[in-house]
Amino acid sequence: MILTPTAIGHHIGGRAVSGQSGRTQDVFNPATGAVTGRVALADAAEVDAAVAAARAAFPAWAELPPLRRARILFRFLELLQRHRDELARLITAEHGKVFTDAQGEVTRGIEIVEFACGIPQLLKGDYTDQVSTGIDNWTLRQPLGVVAGITPFNFPVMVPMWMFPVALACGNTFVLKPSPIDPTPSLRIAELLQQAGLPDGVFNVVQGDKVAVDALLAHPDVRAVSFVGSTPIAQHIYETGARHGKRVQALGGAKNHMVVMPDADLDQAVDALIGAAFGSAGERCMAISVGVLVGDVADRIMPRLVERTRALQVLDGMNPRAEMGPIVTDVARQRIVGFIEAGVREGAQLLVDGRGFDGRQAGPGCDNGFWLGGTLFDHVTPAMAIYREEIFGPVLSCVRVPDFASALRLINEHAYGNGTACFTRDGHVAREFARRVQVGMVGINVPIPVPMAWHGFGGWKKSLLGDMHAYGEEGVRFYTAQKSVMQRWPESTPKGAEFVMPTAQ
Repeated sequence: MILTPTAIGHHIGGRAVSGQSGRTQDVFNPATGAVTGRVALADAAEVDAAVAAARAAFPAWAELPPLRRARILFRFLELLQRHRDELARLITAEHGKVFTDAQGEVTRGIEIVEFACGIPQLLKGDYTDQVSTGIDNWTLRQPLGVVAGITPFNFPVMVPMWMFPVALACGNTFVLKPSPIDPTPSLRIAELLQQAGLPDGVFNVVQGDKVAVDALLAHPDVRAVSFVGSTPIAQHIYETGARHGKRVQALGGAKNHMVVMPDADLDQAVDALIGAAFGSAGERCMAISVGVLVGDVADRIMPRLVERTRALQVLDGMNPRAEMGPIVTDVARQRIVGFIEAGVREGAQLLVDGRGFDGRQAGPGCDNGFWLGGTLFDHVTPAMAIYREEIFGPVLSCVRVPDFASALRLINEHAYGNGTACFTRDGHVAREFARRVQVGMVGINVPIPVPMAWHGFGGWKKSLLGDMHAYGEEGVRFYTAQKSVMQRWPESTPKGAEFVMPTAQ
């Protein structure tokens, strides 16, 4: 039976809105290759309608006491917990990641909502009594207005939740522009927010591509933009948004290294490399894509990595035995294949080749899906494209180095600095690695060191443009402006004009 693709539109001003631009993009089930939906691609007029709805809702929402905003988020939190599996199924259907991984994604998003529910405490300012005779000084943080989030395909629930719960809690109104590759979860989130009692227009979803992105970046009523995605797009977002006078937070790409020292527990190291490299088909900005093998550990660990890579359970994401699902689109699959071919041409040793994976092995109806198996390279060098560039797929490249100093230098010389890990039993090595590595998120015997909701997420170097990390207390600062108030009453005000620079008296 041939199913008619579902029409996927926008959510503007508290209601579902069909696309009016006439432009659409197919939405696929990556496991089968079938077209399951057609998402509307907004034009500038539709973006303007979403921003106008957010602008109209802002004054009343900003004036609502933070505790009352938090109570709405608490109700939203309850709904998220109740609908966690439903959201996870939507993720798997359009992204392809394994269902249990999708459940984990939703849970990490829920943690940000839990953090945002504490906004009355987080918005507290500082107060100094008697900064000068008869004068008090205090600070407060106030919302910016309409803010926007531009989010990637790989985490259609979690990454938007890095942004909008904190932004809404702070009193802003929000326009979300999700990836058109997996757009449905964003609309379900909008429905759940509405059920929680969020006023119309406070949260809006506008589907689209670069046209919608550029319209948001240029819109005079959008005060701040958050972005997560590849570095070239992050560069465009950052430069364009800043040129239009916006506050911009642009998280870019990654090339994450995991150092395995000779004293590491090899069983743990193998588990970590396999899970962090091939989980979610490597489509994570925190995926480990480079194994840095120090000294004789390479000869001891490579046979185990080969065995485990070949044994990966690559299946339809809803299969309970699945360890890895399909690639999100055929375009992405072809790009990854191109990198594998480049690695072979440039002289890396291809130990496990995922290009030969047959989708029929993944389950019934999967023969036309976007499938690759896990791929493992050894003897990779820094000059190779598979080392330099972000592949964003199930490809693990292993580099051999003689000692710890060489491993540290290798990581620090790379253009990206998002995440890294070091597996060792040596406390001195662990301490030196954590202090000296030039990377924003560091794991010691932790392969994917994604910070918890109250700490904040962000890398260094080309992995972050802008000076504030996502969520946590830095997220609160990003979505608010500090105001400093100095107060003195007439009874304590000296007579006569003062012409000198004020100082504490």
